[in-house]
Amino acid sequence: MIAIGLESSANKVGVGIILHPDNGDTPQVLANVRHTYVAPPGEGFLPKDTARHHRYWVVKLVKKALQEARVSVKDVDCICYTKGPGMGAPLQSAAITARMLSLLWSKELVGVNHCVGHIEMGRAVTGALNPVVLYVSGGNTQVIAYSSQRYRIFGETLDMAVGNCLDRFARTLRISNDPAPGYNIEQLAKKGKRLVDLPYTVKGMDISMSGILAAIDSLAVSYGLDREAKEGEGDDVPTLDAEGNPNPTRADLCFSLQETVYSMLVEITERAMAHVGSKQVLIVGGVGCNERLQEMMGIMARDRGGSVFATDERYCIDNGIMIAQAGLLAYKAGFRTPLSESTCTQRFRTDDVFVGWRD
Repeated sequence: MIAIGLESSANKVGVGIILHPDNGDTPQVLANVRHTYVAPPGEGFLPKDTARHHRYWVVKLVKKALQEARVSVKDVDCICYTKGPGMGAPLQSAAITARMLSLLWSKELVGVNHCVGHIEMGRAVTGALNPVVLYVSGGNTQVIAYSSQRYRIFGETLDMAVGNCLDRFARTLRISNDPAPGYNIEQLAKKGKRLVDLPYTVKGMDISMSGILAAIDSLAVSYGLDREAKEGEGDDVPTLDAEGNPNPTRADLCFSLQETVYSMLVEITERAMAHVGSKQVLIVGGVGCNERLQEMMGIMARDRGGSVFATDERYCIDNGIMIAQAGLLAYKAGFRTPLSESTCTQRFRTDDVFVGWRD
């Protein structure tokens, strides 16, 4: 069976085509293309501008995906799209396109939960059997485990997602959004040497990011780092205070932010592993590409006699193939989205989804 998946929940619009062989072998990725809306440095991506970008690119990507996959419309069994969660206007871009293709091609629709798409693609790529899932992205931060045909949320952010925290600090430092602000924060953090104290806010199984962001924003402003670096200025070269002591650099602040936030994530993930008796961790979502997060999680997992599973940027970052994968699993389990219900929603919790394709 073959499914086409459309993703447009944030600043990336993607189209993927996946094949599930009849013999039950590993799913085959036939095509996975996407395009990113990049905002100017110091700015976030506005919903209306992002949606305009997606509307321009989505049909082009559908054509490109079909060409790369070397399949025709008649080969496609279902059309899957991101129902939510995400940003309203961008979400509508994929939903409207999916409805249009459904009518043109006479194919059935499957609305997919974005978070479940990340999980199912992560499981398919890594082979993780029944892991505790750390889902970290620009819009979501959750610790998840599977039980009784639901993905249960053990802990989550109480305010903003970890990716949003990193992205907003990148805006404060006026770091480029190309290819992604979180990636550029990570590269700066590798040059950092000085750990600055920041609020560490873990509340049971939940975490809070707003205090950390407020504290580090204040430090950046006080040290005059809230501007675009001039040519010849080093991100790891400190300025001096009135007494001649070196101030923290941009790299030091990025390093400190990562170390603090990722330590919080490791703590709540370890607590979930102990609760369910799991020795596997699967990291999914755009922030899951971060090498330092993978390293810290790996140290914790090995200390518990376990292991960490993660994917590269092809599948960590929002993409259409993860929507196709989760959608085709649901389709094979008998799930359909009638045209009259093919809407999208900004709030669609992971644990709202009935996972009928798992025992």
